[in-house]
Amino acid sequence: MAAGIVPPYLLSRIAQSDAPEFQQAAVAARQTLVHDEPRRAARLTLSLDAEHNLVAELTDGPDRTISDAHNTETLPGRQVRAEGDEPVADVAVNEAYDGLGATFALYSEVYGRNSIDGAGLPLDGTVHYGSLYDNAFWNGDRMVFGDGDGQVFGRFTSSFTVIGHELTHGVTQYTAGLVYKDQPGALNESISDVFGALVEQYAKNQTAATASWLIGEGLFTKNVKGVALRSMKAPGTAYDDPRLGKDPQPADFAHYVKTTDDEGGVHLNSGIPNRAFYLVAHRLGGHAWKKAGQIWYDTLLSGLRPTTDFAGFAAATIAAAAKRYGGSSAEADAVRAGWSGVGVPIPGDAADGAAKR
Repeated sequence: MAAGIVPPYLLSRIAQSDAPEFQQAAVAARQTLVHDEPRRAARLTLSLDAEHNLVAELTDGPDRTISDAHNTETLPGRQVRAEGDEPVADVAVNEAYDGLGATFALYSEVYGRNSIDGAGLPLDGTVHYGSLYDNAFWNGDRMVFGDGDGQVFGRFTSSFTVIGHELTHGVTQYTAGLVYKDQPGALNESISDVFGALVEQYAKNQTAATASWLIGEGLFTKNVKGVALRSMKAPGTAYDDPRLGKDPQPADFAHYVKTTDDEGGVHLNSGIPNRAFYLVAHRLGGHAWKKAGQIWYDTLLSGLRPTTDFAGFAAATIAAAAKRYGGSSAEADAVRAGWSGVGVPIPGDAADGAAKR
């Protein structure tokens, strides 16, 4: 169960704003923080629960249903578009439908995964959730989208990276089950950013060199001095606004943030593995989903412990690259260089595929 794409430290900063042009945004942020608190606690329980009894019918294509909450907090809302239906007049409905489809396409066409759980899970979404709700989240079985406050944030259906990010929390839920706290939680967030970025890149046929590597690009209104929630290429540079502050993400392990907030800084410290992935993808070149993404996906399926830390995950990605491409391959070298580039210590070379996790 997700806490949402917008990190609590950013919502807290908005909630404290006394800028006249952000009065509505401050109210919305306070409401969103209160609303999201139970889900942050629930994520800890969900991430530790590896057992599920879901039975889904296998499909070779997405099974999408979009519902409208009509600005209430009642789920699922009224169904407004189902799989195969023509676009409707509501742009948020169509964006949600397309984003769910783009995420399904990446996992299915590139990695052979049948939906989020690997067994054809229907992809359900609810738009127009709540009043001035400043977030989007995966609640364990559906995507839920707020409309934003109109001053800091616009609608949350507008970004493929947001939708891919949140649905990937579901993939992690059904595979590695990384605990949503401290370094495992930061990895959980980073994996969602990685595949959220790849959903957009695959849909737009972007290469590692031409992609923006921004998460939540376009969510901010023109009132904000910033381009996105996070930058994988350059963590700490996504926004710098006199009212919201500067993007606080660290870009390397030397600047790892030790905190008890945000479940141990899961949204902050995800910048470190995010940049490691970017460095791998940049070094390999071409389409990032083909090699770098494949290595990260293989790692998710490699038997990680829920408490895997940065060093353990780094070792696991090196092992995955070695298993698929060879221990002395350019791909394995790129993975080593990526983690070295962000200063994550690796406890021995895992090129033989026997990394201890």
